[in-house]
Amino acid sequence: MEKITYHRQKVYDPALRLIHLWNGLAIVFLITTIWLSELFDKGAGEKTLWQLHIYIGYALVVGIAARLAWGIVGPRHARFADMWHPAAWWQAVRHFNLRAKPGFGHHALASAAYLLVYVLLITMAVTGLGLAAIEHSMGPFNAWFGDMAWLKETFEEPHELIYYLLMGFVVMHIAALIWHEYQDKTPIAQSMVTGYQYEVASDSPAPTQGDGHA
Repeated sequence: MEKITYHRQKVYDPALRLIHLWNGLAIVFLITTIWLSELFDKGAGEKTLWQLHIYIGYALVVGIAARLAWGIVGPRHARFADMWHPAAWWQAVRHFNLRAKPGFGHHALASAAYLLVYVLLITMAVTGLGLAAIEHSMGPFNAWFGDMAWLKETFEEPHELIYYLLMGFVVMHIAALIWHEYQDKTPIAQSMVTGYQYEVASDSPAPTQGDGHA
């Protein structure tokens, strides 16, 4: 069995990893409260769950704001510039090739999905705050939209659509991490825990199924 060697580099700073964890947990808990609310239809439990959903939504708004700020003033690999790879996106579309060149930092092609997710999260936060005001008289938008019940569908339809899109993204994100670790034999998921990324050394044999980590 040939031995694979890796280069290791510290890529993701503690603040970025904390924000990633914060937002990830908020999204999971938001989805969970929606699922649970269906078990308590029209009861006190449902009202409590929706209030909890709104408070977790506030937490997600804080996390999104923190990520946007850190994407501007944070270190190199935390910045949105590290996710901006239009040339790689164009080549992937033009040649139907979804494999990007290896390197440290955000995956060049996956970055397009990440940026789209941030746009969706911002939209979900805005529509969610609108619904909190209209349906529950809560939140910073209450003074503006609290008595505008006719706006409910305007906020509700995109909010629900993004909810399903985010559920799909969470599943695909986890599946992609597992697939890449299996296919490329390179630890990936741990990078948001330790901050380190690994890359197969240039003098190391190409990883194949059955090879182990160095």
